[in-house]
Amino acid sequence: MTYGIHNSLNLLATNSQIPNSKFQKSQKPPNLSPRAHRSSVESIGTRKFVPSLKFQQPTANSQMKKTLKLSYKMKRTTYAFLSTLLLFSLYLSAQPRQELVQIMITPSAADWTYVLGAQAEFSISVFKNNIPLDGIEISYKVQPDPGYRTLPVWDEGTRRLKNKSVKIKAKKFNTPGFLRCTATVKVDGKEYSSYTTVGFAPDKIQPTTTLPKDFEAFWNKGKEALAQVPMNPVLTLMPERCTDKADVYHVRLDNIKGKIYGILTQPKKPGKYPAILHVPGAGIRPYYGEIDEAAEGFISFTIGIHGIPVNLDPGVYTDLRQGALNGYQAFNLDDKENMYYRRVYLGCIRAVDFIESVNGFNGEHIAVTGGSQGGALSIVTASLDDRIDYLAAFYPALSDMTGFLHGRAGGWPQLFVDEFTNKPEKLEVSKYYDVVNFARFVKVPGWYSWGYNDNVCSPASTYSAYNVLPAEKELHLFQKTQHWTYPEQRELRNEWLYAKLRE
Repeated sequence: MTYGIHNSLNLLATNSQIPNSKFQKSQKPPNLSPRAHRSSVESIGTRKFVPSLKFQQPTANSQMKKTLKLSYKMKRTTYAFLSTLLLFSLYLSAQPRQELVQIMITPSAADWTYVLGAQAEFSISVFKNNIPLDGIEISYKVQPDPGYRTLPVWDEGTRRLKNKSVKIKAKKFNTPGFLRCTATVKVDGKEYSSYTTVGFAPDKIQPTTTLPKDFEAFWNKGKEALAQVPMNPVLTLMPERCTDKADVYHVRLDNIKGKIYGILTQPKKPGKYPAILHVPGAGIRPYYGEIDEAAEGFISFTIGIHGIPVNLDPGVYTDLRQGALNGYQAFNLDDKENMYYRRVYLGCIRAVDFIESVNGFNGEHIAVTGGSQGGALSIVTASLDDRIDYLAAFYPALSDMTGFLHGRAGGWPQLFVDEFTNKPEKLEVSKYYDVVNFARFVKVPGWYSWGYNDNVCSPASTYSAYNVLPAEKELHLFQKTQHWTYPEQRELRNEWLYAKLRE
């Protein structure tokens, strides 16, 4: 199935019209020069890339060029408006919407964390227009954190609010992990629900997955195969996205199978700059690049993972998301050589190859960052490629994926809960792609952040990876957060990352 899908995607990429590719300004492309003193494949020595750069030049006739002067200005104005609209929509979707009625479930431990053998107590209150309600009935249940799947319920029932609250005491929790209390209430005929998840000795959580004996050999072989594939970078200037401080390019690279596409932003001002690789969360979408980072003095490269251009019409991604790429995270899970993420993980190394070749890169400092699937790819890239100097990851996915087989929530995509995935060959292949096993080999400083309420990348799964990290690390907990971040988290990440890169 992978072969057919990737051939279809490659055909799409080849035949797709890249916006503005015919209407480039006549501008000299960024020179590419290799950084040869560090290697991404220790087992095969230092690799030197002499890329065959292709820069797409204008093909419009002279009459068209006159017309395009006005068109270019209009495109820049339109792009600025769409970018603002996109950022506003992302802001709105970053956190859940506020509802009229709020259920507050407050744990007895101020930091939401207990020692083993303790009994958590939850105080439940209900507010409407910020006024506490009283005398209404609530339904509750207490169970080990199930992610977005199901696990056995320990206790459930109904209680009536008295003196504007009710307390639920859970039984003792004797193993490292997480416990969730969910409360549901009806107000004016509408149902509302909320939950709070607390931890028990999370620093003692150990993975349920195991490390294959040939794990390192498998990935070294993959890196050797990638090294035989010329990068063949093609950069297309995107003038409508450029600013007075940053140039923006759409980038195409040859990967182990198919292509890797991304958006490069770099400072206009000549100089030598550190670089940041942005790896994506799950899904199929366009990308816009990090222009603000270029303005701050960083070379920034944002990649997609699906082997298709990242600046196509949004409808293309919708069709792929609902069709050929629906459920991609489990494609070929029974075949380690062709599992979907093999070309993705190796594609992240190819992205580092490209960063090293960009003129203006300082030759020394590269960071990788992302959230969810991007958090996973950050750890994977830092593990596989010793050219990475720092990593910052929000709630890394694909961690301890076998958790549900051991009575606790596994990491996204929360597999091994049915007969389709619960097969020995799929369990075995998952070990070669589980972030836990990459975390064991990370050697660079890392910044990490997540919340106890994350029902997509469960905290038990993210702690499973974090607890085996041997490198310097720091964890910033925002217990209340689910699968989203506060602006303060992003600010802390940026402060840490920028400071490290500027050292």
